[in-house]
Amino acid sequence: MKVFKEEQRFTQTWLIVLLAFSTIVPIAIITKEYLEKESNMSTNKFVITLVGILVSISLIFFFKLTTRIDEKGIYYQFFPFHFSMKLIPWQNIAKAHIRTYNPIGEYGGWGLKGGWSKSRGKAINVSGDVGIQLILKNEKKLLIGTLKREEVKRVLETYKSKLS
Repeated sequence: MKVFKEEQRFTQTWLIVLLAFSTIVPIAIITKEYLEKESNMSTNKFVITLVGILVSISLIFFFKLTTRIDEKGIYYQFFPFHFSMKLIPWQNIAKAHIRTYNPIGEYGGWGLKGGWSKSRGKAINVSGDVGIQLILKNEKKLLIGTLKREEVKRVLETYKSKLS
């Protein structure tokens, strides 16, 4: 029995730099306002605002995409949107393969994406441009991002006989 497991988080350098820059501007504006002689901003309001900005920016680092493939099917969880693993049993999958895709062009970026195009279906991705493309027997499509192309390819080959 082969089992594939993968966990991904938003840890790309470009994202961290973008978040850092987008945090600096509002913090600088609020700090300037607080330090003005005639400021109406209390210390409590200043601290609460700073904490609010920092917490909201850091929330993205709690997001996690977990994927598992085993003899029962393909599981996925995109925390905090899914609190438990979602199973797609093999008997519900018509086709499963690895493909390269354009995250921005096809799905509007990374994250939990859907509704852009009925023909493309939904996508759950965190980074990169490689995914497990699932076509379900009910004709819905789901793309699950992966950074382990070759490993997924081997495991899908193992369970190919489970697809009818």
